[in-house]
Amino acid sequence: MPKPASDTVFAGSIPKLYDTLLVPLIFQPYAHDLATRLGSWPLERVLEVAAGTGVVTRTMASTLPERVSITATDLNQPMLDYAAAIGTSRPVEWRRADALQLPFADQSFDAVVCQFGAMFFPDKVKAFAEARRVLAPAGVLLFNVWDRIEDNDFADVVTATLKDMFPSDPPLFLRRTPHGYFDTASIRSDLANGGFAKPAEISTVAARSRAPSPREPAEAFCRGTPLLNEITARDASLVDEAVDNAAKAIAARFGNGPVDGKIQAIVVTVER
Repeated sequence: MPKPASDTVFAGSIPKLYDTLLVPLIFQPYAHDLATRLGSWPLERVLEVAAGTGVVTRTMASTLPERVSITATDLNQPMLDYAAAIGTSRPVEWRRADALQLPFADQSFDAVVCQFGAMFFPDKVKAFAEARRVLAPAGVLLFNVWDRIEDNDFADVVTATLKDMFPSDPPLFLRRTPHGYFDTASIRSDLANGGFAKPAEISTVAARSRAPSPREPAEAFCRGTPLLNEITARDASLVDEAVDNAAKAIAARFGNGPVDGKIQAIVVTVER
C-alpha cells in the first residue's frame, strides 16, 4: 500500500526539533555503532544516503581517518541544509540526491551507509540496486532500520496515545514507516533482488533511550517527525494536546522524573 506523501516531509520546524530532541534520544547510539562497524573496512570514499540532519555524518567525520572522503546526501533539502549549517569537524561534501537515482558513477565508493533511511524508500529493491551500482567491487553496504514498534518503548506509547485521541483515523506514521521495515526475510529478499548475491550479516542491537522528563520524548515524536504532519492534517489545534497526552502517558509508564526506555534496531552489513 502506498504511504502518504506526508511521511517523507521533513520541513518547517521539524529539522531543528528532529536534531535537538530525537538525535540524542534515539539516534546517537546507533550513529556510533555504524561508524564503529565502518571503521573495520579499508576505505577511501564513503557515501551516506538519507543523511538527515547529519548525526552519522558528524560521527564519521570525527572517527574515520581524514584521508577518507565523505559525501553525505539526502532527498530532503531542509534536512540537508540544517546538517550543513551545523557542519562537521572536517570538510564533507553535502549533496541533494535521491537514493533511487544516485547521481554518481558506477563503482565510485568503498562504502554506502544509511542510518534509518531505508524504511522511507518507496522502492527498496531499486535503492539497494543503486547502492550496489555505486559500490566498488570490494565495497560494503551498511545500514540500520528500526525493529518493530513494540520493542521501542516511547514510540509505542506515543502511537497508542494518539490512537486514543483519534480513534476513527489514528496517526500511524511511527508504526507504518519508521517501524514498518523490520522483517529480516523481506530485507534479505530485497537485497537479493537488488543484486546483492552475498549473504547479509544481520544483527539486532538494543539500546536505551533516556530523557530528563517525559515531555522530551513526547515533543520529539509529535513535533520532530512527520507525525506532526498527520496530527496537523486531522486538527492543527490539537498538536499541543497531543504532546501533553503523550507526555502524560509516558509519565504513567516510566515516571515523572528522568525516563529510560528501550530502543531496538536491526543492523545490516552486506558486501557487494
